[in-house]
Amino acid sequence: MMRNILALVLNDLAVALKNKTFYLVLFIPFFVFMTLKLIDQASVEVSQIKIGFIEDYVYAPQLLNNVKAAEKNLAVTWVESEKEGVHLLKEKTLDGVLLGNKKDPERTTLLVLKRESLQTLAIIEVFSALQNAVEGNPSSWISDIETLHAGGVQRQTLPTWVLMVVLLVGFLVLPAQVAEEKEKKLLLGLLQTPISEVQWLIAKVIMGMVLAMIATLIFHLLGGFAVADYFGYIIFIAAGSFCFSAYGIFLGFLCSNQASARTLGVIFYLPHLLPSALSDFSQQLTAVAPFLPSYQFYEPLKSVLLEDGRIASMPFEMIYLWLVGAFTFYLAYVLMKRRWLM
Repeated sequence: MMRNILALVLNDLAVALKNKTFYLVLFIPFFVFMTLKLIDQASVEVSQIKIGFIEDYVYAPQLLNNVKAAEKNLAVTWVESEKEGVHLLKEKTLDGVLLGNKKDPERTTLLVLKRESLQTLAIIEVFSALQNAVEGNPSSWISDIETLHAGGVQRQTLPTWVLMVVLLVGFLVLPAQVAEEKEKKLLLGLLQTPISEVQWLIAKVIMGMVLAMIATLIFHLLGGFAVADYFGYIIFIAAGSFCFSAYGIFLGFLCSNQASARTLGVIFYLPHLLPSALSDFSQQLTAVAPFLPSYQFYEPLKSVLLEDGRIASMPFEMIYLWLVGAFTFYLAYVLMKRRWLM
């Protein structure tokens, strides 16, 4: 009995090794670990809070003197204007920007990306500690907090959920479906009819786009999230879903069976999801993520959903997604012509 069980276990492990499931088990923890290593870790340099001061504003001398004295905890950067400060804040070069008041130097406003972030909490704690060390100063140095990303937690996480569902359709649903049709010779039967390769590919891409857009629509209906530029937003979602649907079909043609397609899909899914979704928490990931198509989809999503941005002001990302989709569509067509009998 034990011999039979052992033989079955070894057989299952051999099958898992053959269809690359075993590789997937090794890949997921390794990739997640390497991604988390890129997130800024707690160290002497990283623990410094990077705060920006505007040159045109007038700050209380007592505030400036105490900030200079706390150079181990605060790294001060003087910027020419509020616009430059916002730009550095979006690039994660700064953790926050302190906006002074020209009429009342005692009142300042802290500008951050997200009010609920750990960086915002750390800034408040440092300034509170500095203020408590100053005797006879009852007024608060930071009188208000403004955020670039408005809305509650549900809306702030919406870009991540939309990215996740679009990648899910592209890298997990479509590759397995394409590989299944190859494995069961369904594609061979279809191509013996008047249906051409291009028609089959277009139908598959449209199916992926429809699934992704329906899922996105459900997010908005359930959460009641409004968008300033509806038309541009729909066109952009279409561009992203086209890009990753064509990408997924191409991956499906690289695999001979469903198991290997699912494995390959996850291997591409995680590197596209995690660096982009976690780029808000790390300057290092912000430098790495732009090389991925998912980042060119994720950043405009954040701008539209959280900052009331307009897609018309982001032509590069739109063109980039359509070009990547067209390129992978062409690669899928080439593989379909040469390797669809495999």
